[in-house]
Amino acid sequence: MNMTAASTATVRSNGERLWQSLMDLARIGATPKGGVCRLALTELDRQARDQFVRWAEDAGCSVRVDAIGNIFARRAGCDDSLPPVMTGSHIDTQPTGGKFDGNYGVMAGLEVVRTLNAHGIKTRAPIEVAVWTNEEGSRFVPVMMGSGVFAGAFTLEHALQQRDAEGVSVSEALQAIGYAGPAGPAAHPVGAYFEAHIEQGPVLEKHDKVIGVVQAALGQRWYDVTLTGMEAHAGPTPMELRKDALLAASDLIAAVNRIALDRKPHGRGTVGQLGVYPNSRNVIPGSVTMTVDLRAPDDTMLTSMDAALKAVCAEIRAGRNVGIQLQQVVYFPPQPFTPQLVEAVRRNATALGYSAMDVVSGAGHDAVYVARLAPTAMIFVPCADGISHNEIEDAEPAHLEAGCNVLLRAMLDTAGVVA
Repeated sequence: MNMTAASTATVRSNGERLWQSLMDLARIGATPKGGVCRLALTELDRQARDQFVRWAEDAGCSVRVDAIGNIFARRAGCDDSLPPVMTGSHIDTQPTGGKFDGNYGVMAGLEVVRTLNAHGIKTRAPIEVAVWTNEEGSRFVPVMMGSGVFAGAFTLEHALQQRDAEGVSVSEALQAIGYAGPAGPAAHPVGAYFEAHIEQGPVLEKHDKVIGVVQAALGQRWYDVTLTGMEAHAGPTPMELRKDALLAASDLIAAVNRIALDRKPHGRGTVGQLGVYPNSRNVIPGSVTMTVDLRAPDDTMLTSMDAALKAVCAEIRAGRNVGIQLQQVVYFPPQPFTPQLVEAVRRNATALGYSAMDVVSGAGHDAVYVARLAPTAMIFVPCADGISHNEIEDAEPAHLEAGCNVLLRAMLDTAGVVA
């Protein structure tokens, strides 16, 4: 059965099938607390990738893998000379990740393909579902690696050379799991890109809205910081003569918090990792390694936060008599999304009868990099209590189905339907 553009208005995704796909994928790397630990380019990641490829091929898609390991599953269009309308996200997780972060965007894309097949709908342009490599950045830095290479934010060579805590390179890990593809990272154009995602925050739930119409994503600067003092005996060393690296680090942590609070409501500042040496109860800490994560909605604010951080580091160096090395390891500016595609999300949410509101993404997503190449928009749905990057991350099946329906309609509007 082939359907006309008018008749597709009644087509809906299969929410039960979408949910089951998410639960099946979540078994790979499942944790005792109900979450998922599936780090990028590990054996578990290979198993999840293989499962996606099987599902995509069963749905009639052709599959290709590029040199950074990004997977592209294509459903042919009536005019395959047109650039594809793409959707997707990632299936790697945090060490204590949940079932939905990233995975929802990929499974929603697969559900779009399955729905089109079930209803015999032919699109003018091809439809593609992407699985981006190492979005989380929990094993390898930089974060959003696969989409960043695809968009030219950094080179393939740079990404392949990055190593994890055990010294394994991205290149070695890709070879080990069999996903070092032959194709170049930017071997094909993209006509448009939509990414469905759980919000990872509490705003939609707080306002009792089903669909978040994402206007933009906050810009980010990530830093690695090393503070160097002098380890010494905790008893004989007078307080005023100490070079306490941890005390200096505590000053910096408080300053990061203050820098963000001074830029309400969208300024963000986080210290997420802290390492203390020698980490002994009766030794004054001689060195501390830590991370700093700054985020803001516009580049002027983000630049001012960077300047404030550097000024604070200079003050702490002098006041605590310690050395501080500050290295920026990630930077991407705030990214507005394409107004026409944002409006398509809003229009279709309204047409389907879902409550919706405009939101800004506080998290980075692959859409941020793809937006450098193609018109891009995002669709958010609520997650329970706004919790993400946590094993208890949860979402309502009805909300996930609603987001998928908006995704389906927006992609059909963009790709075109052929009778």
